[in-house]
Amino acid sequence: MAGLKRNAALLLALLAMLPGCAALFPSPVGVESRLAALPRQAEGLSRPVTIRWNQHLVPWIEAESDTDLAYALGVVHGHLRGAQIEIMRKAARGRLAEIAGPLVTDIDHALRILDFARSGPAVEAAWPPETRAFVTAFLAGLNQVVMHGPRPPEARLLGLEREPITAQDMLAVGRVAGTDINWMLLFGLLADRGTPVYAERWRRLREAGTGAEPAPGNLLSAVFTNMGKPGSNAVAVDAAHSTTGGALLASDPHLSLNLPNLWLMVGMRSPSYDVVGMMVPGLPLVGFGRNQHISWGGTNLRSAASDVFDISALPPEQITTRTETIRQRLWFSTERQVRDSPFGPVASDAPMLRTRPGDMLALRWVGHTATDEITALMRAARARDSTEFRASFDSFGVAPQNMIWADDQGRIGRVIATVLPRRSGFPGADPVLDAANPVHGAAWDRLWNWRDLPQVEKPADGILASANENPRSWAPDSPPVGYFFSDGDRVARLRALLQARPRLSPEDLAALQTDTVAPKAAELAAALLARLDALPGGAPELAMLARLRGWAGDYDANSEAALVFELLLGRLAPAVAAAQVARIESGWGYITRFLLRDLDALPNRETVLRQATAEAAPLAARYRNWGEVHRMRAAHWLVNLPLLGRNFVLETTPMGGSRETPMKSGHGFVSGPHEVTFGSMARHISDMADPDGNWFTLFGGQDGWLGSAAFADQVALWRERRSIRMPLRPATVAAEFPLVTRMEPAR
Repeated sequence: MAGLKRNAALLLALLAMLPGCAALFPSPVGVESRLAALPRQAEGLSRPVTIRWNQHLVPWIEAESDTDLAYALGVVHGHLRGAQIEIMRKAARGRLAEIAGPLVTDIDHALRILDFARSGPAVEAAWPPETRAFVTAFLAGLNQVVMHGPRPPEARLLGLEREPITAQDMLAVGRVAGTDINWMLLFGLLADRGTPVYAERWRRLREAGTGAEPAPGNLLSAVFTNMGKPGSNAVAVDAAHSTTGGALLASDPHLSLNLPNLWLMVGMRSPSYDVVGMMVPGLPLVGFGRNQHISWGGTNLRSAASDVFDISALPPEQITTRTETIRQRLWFSTERQVRDSPFGPVASDAPMLRTRPGDMLALRWVGHTATDEITALMRAARARDSTEFRASFDSFGVAPQNMIWADDQGRIGRVIATVLPRRSGFPGADPVLDAANPVHGAAWDRLWNWRDLPQVEKPADGILASANENPRSWAPDSPPVGYFFSDGDRVARLRALLQARPRLSPEDLAALQTDTVAPKAAELAAALLARLDALPGGAPELAMLARLRGWAGDYDANSEAALVFELLLGRLAPAVAAAQVARIESGWGYITRFLLRDLDALPNRETVLRQATAEAAPLAARYRNWGEVHRMRAAHWLVNLPLLGRNFVLETTPMGGSRETPMKSGHGFVSGPHEVTFGSMARHISDMADPDGNWFTLFGGQDGWLGSAAFADQVALWRERRSIRMPLRPATVAAEFPLVTRMEPAR
């Protein structure tokens, strides 16, 4: 019966797509044609606005007032990424079944339980006047395009109807972008709650201090991975250690590699703003970038911004229930129940979140409180010095960020931007808290913000690096902020590269962003070789292992050693876990902490080693190098659609990097060719000695319009490690952004 339902849903999805099959074969559209489609008259403008463009469709907006700038930004967002914004709104509101039908109704139910719009009314009510005015104008410009502009090729394919974007929609999208990275791991773990496997797995995960890779395992986790901010690198160099005489900053987020990119490159100038940087489509804020005085980038703190509470003992009257109507494309609407409690929504009601049958668990999340990231990042973009920059994060909550900054005085620093419960520690045996214990709830009565958490200014060695590491690695007295952080391999490699030269240039930081070395991989490979060499009669499969010997951990696409190591690891780790009757974990810190320990504890270690090596040998003989199996896929996000998805793959090419290399390219255990869909996907470097010294690149392109010349034109730049300069000097902007659009107030 389940198979019949799934087949019926797939058929409905296919039928739903037929009216928009033109999206499968989009007509080529040049830059000039795309600019010609931009509106020239706008009712929301008070004065003319000039938008300068380069050939990559990167806009540089010049406005005489902040609200005119906001309106023009909204028009640009809608024109370049309108369909993407509409889909993000659908996901944030739990309305994906309106696109894909009954196949995703359970996902919509889960999204409505998580309730990303929960804090929206309180946030909007508390906006200061400058935020309210800017957001209102931004939405007016965005909706001019959404409601009256040309419809993107995929609109009919997806059944997208014209519908204005509201402030509450925008805030819900922002909350999805701030999703707690720990959710999918926690809810996957909680399905085994109460079993010996659960207790041991939790103990080992806590000891490793790192969770699984944030790779999509189903559409729900894909939503979080595609729209959230689970990774990133950021480094800074002070003026004394720079070749240019100014402080340097480099940042690169790690997110989904699907197109269009989750970032949009923009320059802007108005009375309050003079900024270049990256924006999330549909949100009126610069996530990372630079103004005349300060540049900044962030990495996910990976803190525990949520607690799970067992509410089974709560009085029934404290549980409220509402009925949600979910519209299903080409099918009848359905109704689902959503329950709420004083400790948050009853997340265990969503089958896709995988909890133990009978459990009644509520999710309390910082994102359900009235934090205001829009105001925070708008103020950060206007900051004139590091004091103003840090203070801008008073209202910032999610996603928790390590913000790295560099200023025009040659200084660098770090601030933790978030609010978190004032916990004294974390439970050792079970992450689920008892709602009846007042101590657990009291931690949420008064929250920490950046002023209570560690920060750094003017570090003694003149460098800073962040890669989702535990704050206690650089601030031993840090209060407890989380369970799981990135393994230290990546941040150690970044620091080693920064310390390798007495002075660093922007070119050095560009090379750092594309580095493919994982030091712990080399250590683990050497340790495995030593154990294989010590086997009675010597190591098996000598021809294969000869390719691995002397490896320094470089995952260059041409590396034979990286290929052999990953194939051997992919056979050995599952075998060791099976022998230990343990769950396989893909987190790099988990592998490096437990693999050798578990292997050495096996009574049949020799058999396991020989068998894993024998199974890896024919695979290693089949492929030449790491890039032959580790492939970078450039694909529209419609690749996730059933049946027709593969039509939206543009290309696959060899890729270097791995789980914890600075140029991150995420993957699980390897047995052959696979496509990298998560990793480094945007780059930014700023030289504070030069207002024009700002370079950005997107994996993909600026334009979300299928068939546009600027849809994937930066993929080649990405591969070739080139970038686009984003200057701040008006004369340079005029020279390098020669295509001009002038928007006039409507008469």
